[in-house]
Amino acid sequence: MIDLIATKHTYLVVVALLAIGAYVMIESDNFVKKIIGLNVFQTGIFVFFISAAFRTDGASPVVQSGGGGGPFVSPLPHVLILTAIVVGVSLTAVALGLVVRIYESYGTINEDTLEEVLAND
Repeated sequence: MIDLIATKHTYLVVVALLAIGAYVMIESDNFVKKIIGLNVFQTGIFVFFISAAFRTDGASPVVQSGGGGGPFVSPLPHVLILTAIVVGVSLTAVALGLVVRIYESYGTINEDTLEEVLAND
């Protein structure tokens, strides 16, 4: 068990980030905190993909003039994560824009208070 933790410590980080992000999204009533929890959860997924693509003895996937090489590292997970980061930033910007509009319209960013305000309307 100790050997597993010592060699796969990034997966413990992944589990911690996923758990913290999910907990914040579920338990928080503040919309901004929910967005932060979503970002932490996304970061956990990013770390998982990158750590799963790691090869200890992997070489760059650029073949030299002499040929040869060894086990190559696939660049696909890294490219996917770069795309996911761009999508995550866009999602965060749209979500924060919606929170600003909710605050301007209802004067609160608290979920419970907003439900009460909407129930009274």
